Amino acid sequence: MPRWKELPAQLGEEERQLLVQLRRLKDHSGLSLASLGAKTSYSGSSWERYLNGKKPVPRAAVEELAQVCGADPTRLLVLHEVARAADGPGEPRDGGAGAVGPAAAAGPVTRASEPPGPPGPPGPAAAAPPGVRTVRLRSALAGLALAVAVAFTGGLLAGQAFTGDEGDTGRGVFSYAQKRTYTCEDGRADGVRYAGYATTATAILDRGSSGWEVVEAQCLLRAHGFGAGKVDGAYGDGTKAAVKRFQRARDLVADGIVGPDTWGALRK
Repeated sequence: MPRWKELPAQLGEEERQLLVQLRRLKDHSGLSLASLGAKTSYSGSSWERYLNGKKPVPRAAVEELAQVCGADPTRLLVLHEVARAADGPGEPRDGGAGAVGPAAAAGPVTRASEPPGPPGPPGPAAAAPPGVRTVRLRSALAGLALAVAVAFTGGLLAGQAFTGDEGDTGRGVFSYAQKRTYTCEDGRADGVRYAGYATTATAILDRGSSGWEVVEAQCLLRAHGFGAGKVDGAYGDGTKAAVKRFQRARDLVADGIVGPDTWGALRK
């Protein structure tokens, strides 16, 4: 496997950690850049630019890379969101050259192209689409980037990402695995508490739920002193009972269901 070029020194730490994980995923798959170009809607030369830090990698490219490598994109997309939030206003955003939009999905797959020419004179500001993040959330994610970088430094996010070892208690980057115990972090960004597994404040969780959101909720419950036993991402009777105790202590409806109100209290 050819050695990777050293990433540009001017890259932010958040972008650097994202590219390190994308490179590892690509290397683990055994796919060449040309193979990625054949299997995705981005050319091999585009992948070379993305993975060597010459251009910001689009969100859609992160999803496609995970798909062709057989990995869950959830953790990578969290890293991507943190990296883009850390860019700040005016920096290149998602959907750069090579991204395939909904209209293109029905037609032939197109290759990534070079960036278009210089833009014309600025026109009137367009209204922000409903899905655009607020400035407050971008600020929170930028703060969360520091916690993510620290976790990588300690090997918590990167460690044992591909081993599939059921005894590993570190947090795998690419997929949530059942019957594993996860390590909790207790960090804050812009006054919002995070455990490092999910940024949601709206997901509805109840008995039978599983995944990163449940891991996040279990960690936050533990941080507030309402531990539910193992932090395994499985929403069982123990977690439901802990949620009820927490809700009663916070004067919330004690139904044992984690919704927006309970998330709001957990994030404090």
